[in-house]
Amino acid sequence: MAKRSKLQFIRTRNGSLFDRGSADSYYGRPQNPHWWPLGTGKGEMIVQLNQKEIAEYIAGYEDNEKSGHKKGYDSL
Repeated sequence: MAKRSKLQFIRTRNGSLFDRGSADSYYGRPQNPHWWPLGTGKGEMIVQLNQKEIAEYIAGYEDNEKSGHKKGYDSL
């Protein structure tokens, strides 16, 4: 497991728990708590999370669900 840091809790940071939850909701994907320490798609994806980290991911997912901001696949 990767060393813990506080980077996963910086909500505006690309790859953070909140960012990944929000993105999964936006693209219509099911919840899959994870984060990327080096930014989305870079380095190792972290999936072994504690309860606080899972809650932060879910907060991002639910925040986007409430906003209704979704990818418009109809225009493709």
